Amino acid sequence: MFSLRRTAALLLRQYYLLRGSPARVVPLFAWVAIDIVLWGFITRYLNSVSQARFNFVPAMLGAVLLWDFMARVMQGITTAFLEDVWSRNFLNLFASPLSVSEYLGGLVLSSIATSSVGLVVMVALATLVFGLSFFVYGATLAAFVLILFLFGISLGIFGSALVLRFGPAAEWFIWPIPAFISPLACVFYPLATLPTWMQALARIIPASYVFEGMRQILARQTGDPAAPTGHASALTPLLTGSVLALLYLFLMARAFTAVYKHAVRTGLIARYSAETVS
Repeated sequence: MFSLRRTAALLLRQYYLLRGSPARVVPLFAWVAIDIVLWGFITRYLNSVSQARFNFVPAMLGAVLLWDFMARVMQGITTAFLEDVWSRNFLNLFASPLSVSEYLGGLVLSSIATSSVGLVVMVALATLVFGLSFFVYGATLAAFVLILFLFGISLGIFGSALVLRFGPAAEWFIWPIPAFISPLACVFYPLATLPTWMQALARIIPASYVFEGMRQILARQTGDPAAPTGHASALTPLLTGSVLALLYLFLMARAFTAVYKHAVRTGLIARYSAETVS
């Protein structure tokens, strides 16, 4: 039976790790703050030199904020998982009554806690320093954030499954995942910009529907005649993205469970101190 108490214990462990090591706290907000400051000044520059009546702040800085949030969610899960890798703690954890679902639940709670810190810092900087107003996106902003949150969880579970299957050396496959996906996520440009074969790949990435939906909202507000009209045009990307995000979350959770069972059945988990597991 799923136990919230055991899941919360994993969150408490992460809290003690952060409290005992300030070096772990700084990365929670330092890198996202640098991103917001950098892109904030870029958008200011673009607004100053552009002859069009287009505001780059919500289009670009808003996209950077949401994309960084998704990456923070993913890294919140993988970093919590890698703490167990680095400390060689798997045998201790799974020798207890802890189930795989409870363990994944603890990773998700840890990710919520750590990514929330980065999100607060990003929103504060973007709003107070660069004047980004989230009222531009309306109530659909909550749906944008939820889709990216679910997709970030899926990527984090996927990265954790890679390391669990192939050993600690596979952690280097985790960090580039957001960079590999970003061209297909269409963070800064419309889907139509991509070649046809890349568009097919982008359509299976939930994040691409989020940023397409953002651009549709901004285009309608600026009076772009090419912008789609009506509630259906705004809801379609969000519904499609939501379905894909939930599907990925289900598949990645099943994949992690399958990898864990394989590691237990073959004895790999007992030899997890090896640099690479075949």
